[in-house]
Amino acid sequence: MMHIVLFGPPGAGKGTQAGLLKERLRFAYIATGDLFRQHMKEQTELGRLAQTYIDRGDLVPDEVTIEMLKNEVNKFSGAPGIIFDGFPRTTVQAEALEKMLGENGEKINLVLALEVPEDVLIQRILNRGKTSGRSDDTDRKTIIKRLKKYKEVTEPLKDYYRKKEVLHVIDGLQDIEAVHRDILQALEKTVGR
Repeated sequence: MMHIVLFGPPGAGKGTQAGLLKERLRFAYIATGDLFRQHMKEQTELGRLAQTYIDRGDLVPDEVTIEMLKNEVNKFSGAPGIIFDGFPRTTVQAEALEKMLGENGEKINLVLALEVPEDVLIQRILNRGKTSGRSDDTDRKTIIKRLKKYKEVTEPLKDYYRKKEVLHVIDGLQDIEAVHRDILQALEKTVGR
């Protein structure tokens, strides 16, 4: 089974590219943001807890996210691969994912890091907020806080995955099709190894 992590700040285009990859590869797709929103909509205990963090622009704690993800990964044991979107976000999560996959003799094969300047990200998220119905996409201060948290907590994972030689940086400013072509080229190189 192949495992791909789509990596980048909010608004970088991870969800868009994940949808294209999922359709092309027939991989399972796990988006922690979608899982949290589902739990929040259903008003589960996890959903209510997640909502308090998300509304403040904070990350949901590692232990909550990891437990939720374990349950989700187990649902896709027969898939040819899994695309992770929004996970891992911390080194603790990356190590937990590595351990979880390692128990089945698997690993992260490719990390695709979409890079986009902050001013573009803010505008993309505000535009998305007009139709997404997500309160965290409509408030500039919350968006800036989310991007700051990403830089402090999540961005260091690029070095973690670079050392593991699975990181591939993609220019996320390109149009959707060009970004997708770059992703497919990175995937071909990974499969060819």
